[in-house]
Amino acid sequence: MTAPVTGPVRRRLTVRGTVQGVGFRPHVHRLAAGLRLAGFVSNTASGVLIEVEGPADGVGRFCALLAEQPPPLATVTGIGSEDLPATGATAATEPFTIRATGPSTGRTQLPPDTATCADCLRELSAPADRRHRHPFITCTHCGPRFTIATAMPYDRVATTMAGFPMCPACAREYGDPADRRFHAQPVACPDCGPRLRLIPAEGTGVRPARDAEALTAARALLGEGRIVAVKGVGGYHLACDATDARAVATLRERKERGGKAFAVMCADLATAERVAVLSDAERAVLTGPRRPIVLLRARRSARGPRLAEQVCPGSPHVGVLLPYTPVHTLLFGLPGDPAGPGVLVMTSGNRSGEPIVTDDAEALDRLAGLADAWLAHDRPIASPCDDSLLRVRPDGTEQVLRRSRGYVPRPLSLPVPVRPALAVGGDLKNTLCLGEGEQAWLGPHVGDMGDLATHEAAERAERHLTRLTGITPGLLAADRHPGYHSTGRARRRAAQLGISAPTLVQHHHAHIAAAMAEGGLDGTTPVIGVAFDGTGYGDDGTVWGGEILLADYSGHRRFAHLAPAPLPGGDTGVANPCRLALARLWAAGLPWAPDLPSVLACTDTELSVLRNQLDRQVACVPTTSMGRLFDAVSSLVGVCHRAEYEAQAALELEAAATQAWDADGEAYAFGFDRQAGVGSWGIDTIPVLRALLSDRRRRTPAPLLAARFHRGVARAVAEICRRARTATGLTTVALTGGVFANALLEEESAALLAADGFTVLRHHEVPPNDGGLALGQLMVAAHEPPPGRGR
Repeated sequence: MTAPVTGPVRRRLTVRGTVQGVGFRPHVHRLAAGLRLAGFVSNTASGVLIEVEGPADGVGRFCALLAEQPPPLATVTGIGSEDLPATGATAATEPFTIRATGPSTGRTQLPPDTATCADCLRELSAPADRRHRHPFITCTHCGPRFTIATAMPYDRVATTMAGFPMCPACAREYGDPADRRFHAQPVACPDCGPRLRLIPAEGTGVRPARDAEALTAARALLGEGRIVAVKGVGGYHLACDATDARAVATLRERKERGGKAFAVMCADLATAERVAVLSDAERAVLTGPRRPIVLLRARRSARGPRLAEQVCPGSPHVGVLLPYTPVHTLLFGLPGDPAGPGVLVMTSGNRSGEPIVTDDAEALDRLAGLADAWLAHDRPIASPCDDSLLRVRPDGTEQVLRRSRGYVPRPLSLPVPVRPALAVGGDLKNTLCLGEGEQAWLGPHVGDMGDLATHEAAERAERHLTRLTGITPGLLAADRHPGYHSTGRARRRAAQLGISAPTLVQHHHAHIAAAMAEGGLDGTTPVIGVAFDGTGYGDDGTVWGGEILLADYSGHRRFAHLAPAPLPGGDTGVANPCRLALARLWAAGLPWAPDLPSVLACTDTELSVLRNQLDRQVACVPTTSMGRLFDAVSSLVGVCHRAEYEAQAALELEAAATQAWDADGEAYAFGFDRQAGVGSWGIDTIPVLRALLSDRRRRTPAPLLAARFHRGVARAVAEICRRARTATGLTTVALTGGVFANALLEEESAALLAADGFTVLRHHEVPPNDGGLALGQLMVAAHEPPPGRGR
């Protein structure tokens, strides 16, 4: 039996995880000082290093508290422990200290930007506090991290706050172990911190202003119906009064946004409750530290602020977020301030199709003509980071649709280790992914790769995330589409890194691999992957998008797919759902009745050209896309014939179906045909189209038609998965691809599959759309054999 240690002991602890930028060293200092222990704590490139010395029971208690009670923003993934010879140090002779960061190797994790904490909000509104109305108030528990960090380890010199030397009062707080701002890197005050300024556009009649006057002037401009570009932590927003129909219409026109919904920021939770219907789970997400945009059911009653119809036209939902920076809080106003709007449109500060603007000079240039004034500040933004977007399911789980601020750069745990790799994502909703070992880092949302500015933003995002993670990729992955800009960038990047070529991954295989990785599957057993989206380059060179693949990380086999139909005009034809509808009817051999909504939406010339195009198969690539089928049905039922933005027709079809979801339980039935010589099943749309047209002739309302179509797709998913299980014995289904952002379809499909005994993988933190594609690319590429070796 080992005798208990009675003398002093010394122990070295190495802490891994999200332990920098979260007040971890001050927390360790307080623990050690409270237990009267000697030693030190320091940041390293791989985490936090601690050496602690004192009585054995005190050191043991310290280690237990370190593991059990980390700071609020910290995530500890591992603690290494090593006994060292005691030096005789005591708290009296050598008090516990925080040492400066020294050179080291390894990797640590930086937390995401976090909403202003309750303590800082109280100080912000307290007239006696020296940070009363300070627009950049922060502490160890809140504020920017990712968007100000320029390198690791995380210290002030490695942030965009390096250019703001602390005043004596802030320096005292920074050095006081008892203070909440002890070693808080962004700490500042009105005397030494960043400053606001209002820059009016020419002809507005408004004078430039600074600090509190800038906020007052910006609030007044918003109240007058003007549009103000507001600089946040990750970029600029364009803001206007969400209840002012003229202001919203002007912003929509200037930004050329079409009918795409705007998100709104409410002054507080009470205002949000008057704008939308909230569940307890939605309320918790809305008020949590990440502060994403949450898709909520719009409240149509007159109990509170009435949003202008142009905020979210044609949608039963509204995207709502709450203030997450002190600037936002002050823009709405503190008690006693002149009144301003209580609900603001807050949309990304960019022109449609471009990345979010972060640089002040760039904002004055690129947002000229959009904004009437700029509310800017002089703290640089190290990396753009747009607002995250999610919905909360009825069971309280989240489905993130855009993963960015509040989530990035938090790593994802991988079920199997990967080689150091970079995946560049796709051309839509572009997001990169870096991975090494058992962790992967999804970068911030970049956008659609349609212009030079977006390419530059993607390169900037890669540089920033690479600096923070320390990963040097030895492997690159990209989409297999030969015309993707992202794939071209990957080829150029491979040459720069000395990699022979990027690994090209089939689009829908990547979607399924992303769902598998998020679900914790190691890939030893394949899954039935249901990948429904708008477009993806298929193995046969055609446009896929309604796919059922039997897949693991190493490969995939096409088990079934939606019956193909021509896509007149290719990708450019997507803006015309009426043409997609008529192409579907043409492929099914069904007539174009003169009273059909899709026919009525076209001119005679358009109909003639379209029929000639289909008959001759000119520029009519075949597609199995489920997304395009949703677009076609949206037109057939009379909901949407021309799309001004991505997925508009499908979104409006879902909105229509929501109106009649509980009216009846009928569903249109798809057919299933075994394709000779191919070995896969075809999901036949002809029975659905016939039934839908028959119901139209009976004047069945469009919402009922939409609901029956949604149910029909869900039942087709369940049926084809049953057939796959019979053929293979597989029992796990992954629901993935942008079409499964449709809440009705995802919920109904998952419920039917679960009731039939399947294990269902659904996306949570990783988006089902192309924003999650890079994770799947990384997982597939990592399972390719190294060059020169076979499988």
